[in-house]
Amino acid sequence: MLLAAALLATGLCLPQQGAVRPSSFSTRRVHTPVCAAAVPGESCTGERVIVVGASGYIGKAVVKEAVRRGYPTVAVTRDASKSAAESKFEGASIVQADVCDPSTLRAAFAQGSVDVVISCLASRSGSKRDSFAIDYQATLNCLEAARAAGARHFVMLSAFCVKSAERQDPYALQFQYAKKDMEQKLREQEDLTYTIVRPTAFFKSVSGQLEVVAGGAPFVFFDLGDGASATCNPISEPDLAAALVDTIADEGRRNVVWNVGGPEDGLSMQQQGALVADVLGKEPNTLGVPIGIFDVIINLLQGAADLFKSEPLADAAEFGRIGRYYAVEDMLTTEPSERYGKTTLREHYERIAVEGQEYDPYTSVFGSKDKTEAFKK
Repeated sequence: MLLAAALLATGLCLPQQGAVRPSSFSTRRVHTPVCAAAVPGESCTGERVIVVGASGYIGKAVVKEAVRRGYPTVAVTRDASKSAAESKFEGASIVQADVCDPSTLRAAFAQGSVDVVISCLASRSGSKRDSFAIDYQATLNCLEAARAAGARHFVMLSAFCVKSAERQDPYALQFQYAKKDMEQKLREQEDLTYTIVRPTAFFKSVSGQLEVVAGGAPFVFFDLGDGASATCNPISEPDLAAALVDTIADEGRRNVVWNVGGPEDGLSMQQQGALVADVLGKEPNTLGVPIGIFDVIINLLQGAADLFKSEPLADAAEFGRIGRYYAVEDMLTTEPSERYGKTTLREHYERIAVEGQEYDPYTSVFGSKDKTEAFKK
C-alpha cells in the first residue's frame, strides 16, 4: 500500500529499386539517400515497414502514422484477431507473432519482405526479468530477424533515462541497463543502419492525475526540498510516432542517438499541477510529499527480498526505485534539435478534459478503467 501511494505522484509515471542485398552479415551497406530533402511529418519513401510492439500505446500510434503517410505497413502483435478490431490498425497488415520466440517471427520477416523495422517493444513492469526478456532479448530477436530478411534500417524506441545506465549511476534501473545493452548490439552490427530514439516522457505519463483533480483531490508531487520537484518536457504520442517514422527518410538520423522531447520548455510538477487545475477551472491545489518516503519503502522491500530470497519482493523494490527515479530526475531536453512536434501539454489536458483518456494500466498511475469511464460520462 505504501509503495502504491508513493508511485501515485510520479506520473508513471526502400532501398532504391534494384538495390543489391548482401548475402552475409559482414559489411555495412552503403545506401543511396532515399529522400533528398526529408520533410518532418510528411516524407514517405514508399518502403515496406514492420512495426514490432505494435499493440502497445506508442506502437499503435506509429502504425497509424506510417499508414497515414503511405508506407506499406505490417503490424506485429500477439493477438491478430484482437488487433484487427482496433481502428488504429486500419490500413495495415497484421501478423501474429511472439517476439520472445524467434521462430514465430519468420512469417513476418520473410526474406525480401521488409525494408525498415520500427521497434516499440518495452517491458510492461520494469522488473529485471521482464526488462531483459523484452527490452533486450525480444528486441534483439527482431533485429536478427530483420538482418536475415535483408532489411536496411532499424529504428529502436529507447528512453532518455538510459543515460543513467551509461553513466553507471548507483540508482540506474534494470530496464535502463537492458535498453543500453540492446543499443550496443545495434551499434556493433554492420548490416543495417539504425536510429535510436530516446524520448523524455509521453504526455500520458504525466496526465494520470487529471481525473482525481477533477474529482476534488489535490495534485500530488514529490518535494525534493524547498519546494523543488522534477521537471520535464514530454512529447505527445502522435508527435513521437511522427519522429520515429521521420527517421526512415532522414539521412541525418542514420546511426545516431536522438534525444527527443516536446516543443515546450520544461514544466515542474507544481507547474503541471497548476496547469491541470487551470484547464479544469479549479484553484491550484498541490500536495508535496517528502521524497524520503521512497527510501523507507525501498529499503524495507529490498531488505525483505534479501532475507527471504524473494524475487517478487525484489521486483517490488525495483518498482519503488522506478518511482523514485522519475520523482528525482529531470526528463528534459535543451537543444533545439531535440525538440519536436507542435502539440502542447495544455492542448493535451484540454482534450482529455473533454474526451477522457484511454485506459492503460502501464502508463496512467491514477487512472482506473472505472474512473475513466465515469469521468467520460
